Amino acid sequence: MMLAFTAASADTIHLKNGRTILADYVRENGNRYEYDIGDDSYAIPKSSVDRIEAGGMPAVSSSSANKGASDLPAFTPADSLANEGDLPKTIVKDGKVDPDALAKLEGKGNVELSATADFIAGKFEFEHGNIAQARSYFDSALRFQPENSTVLIYYAALLVRTGNASQALTYAQRAVSAAPQSPDAYTVLGYAQQASDRTKDAVASWKHSLDLRPDPTVQQYLAKAQREQNVETDFAQRESNHFVLHYEGKQTSEVFRGQIMAALESDYDDLARDLGTPPRDNILVTLYTEQAFFDVTRAPSWSGALNDGKLRIPISGLNSMTPELARVLKHELAHSFINQLSGGRCPPWLHEGIAQLLEPKSLGSDGHQLAQLFKSQRNIPLNVLEGSFMRFSGVEAYLAYAESLAAVSYVNDSYGMGDIQRILQRLSEGSSTEAALRATIHSDYGQLESEVGKYLSDKYGE
Repeated sequence: MMLAFTAASADTIHLKNGRTILADYVRENGNRYEYDIGDDSYAIPKSSVDRIEAGGMPAVSSSSANKGASDLPAFTPADSLANEGDLPKTIVKDGKVDPDALAKLEGKGNVELSATADFIAGKFEFEHGNIAQARSYFDSALRFQPENSTVLIYYAALLVRTGNASQALTYAQRAVSAAPQSPDAYTVLGYAQQASDRTKDAVASWKHSLDLRPDPTVQQYLAKAQREQNVETDFAQRESNHFVLHYEGKQTSEVFRGQIMAALESDYDDLARDLGTPPRDNILVTLYTEQAFFDVTRAPSWSGALNDGKLRIPISGLNSMTPELARVLKHELAHSFINQLSGGRCPPWLHEGIAQLLEPKSLGSDGHQLAQLFKSQRNIPLNVLEGSFMRFSGVEAYLAYAESLAAVSYVNDSYGMGDIQRILQRLSEGSSTEAALRATIHSDYGQLESEVGKYLSDKYGE
């Protein structure tokens, strides 16, 4: 039972700006190309496309990218379930779980069969990014078999992925107790421990997993954790109501650390008011005194590579709070809130747009240039911005951040923060980004880009 996606041939769209889009299927429709990635459909103006190549590397579903599938290793848990046979085909029909078939199987009174059926349904929803539904099915499976290691492993993975590390620990520990020879149980336990700031414990768990079964992915997690453990060996710790602050005690003043904690607590209150539901666990903040301060909100190589719920702030060269540091703290903290609200499924453009808006930041002098780019259809399409910004050059990354802010500013000015919250809620429930937009502001990507272009033209001129 792999947490992976089936490979298939794909079409490659080569854009005139040099970038490419891998799609499952591409078709022409008037003055634009329409294409499918997984269950989602998109459109792009023909004027932006250089050429289309049929076949090639498989595309990855945007919904799987949103939910952070790359953040977790592929599990192959020991088969502690009833023989599945044709059960998956019985339970999943026409691309969705059949609740009637599930109820019929549960009605047979066989607890092992019932647990297996609910697990199959939960695993299907989990792999398709439908977190709320997956959690419900895993809950049902555990009611039938509370110590089923396979279900516990998947449930722990789901909880880690959605930012509930402390809850994940409980399920992962139960999985290890139920299957002490399962490398996957120790793998997911290590991931939950690392996300809970228990790096030493995570190192031990991943070593145990590798002793049971060599795995290059787990080896990479272990190496990263060991590097972080070495860096933070001499770190001291301070806690407040909502934060755990790590710092090198001899190199930062108590007054400066107090200013940072006070700023974070104030930002926490602001974001709880603006966005609603805050992260469930205390937020881990690490101050790097050997790393020169710079604006991490303009450095995707720093922030984009470390999307694990921790706030990492370089502060070398600073000895007191500055307006720039205050803005960076709020921006980075906003990402923690957005992760919580979206169940870890928010695309980068929406993530960065909301975080910039709440810093707060305005488009300023970028507005006029963006208006011209949107008018000439030379902007980066929003669906392209569903992928990581780390692949962009410096100029492209700057434009990606500016477009993200423009799109979120338009939504906020036109519909209000309440609809931004509702978009994030839809994402957490398993909707694709475009479906979440249609259900809230009644726009698909094409319509939204057109509306953002008009918004920029009206506000900043062409």
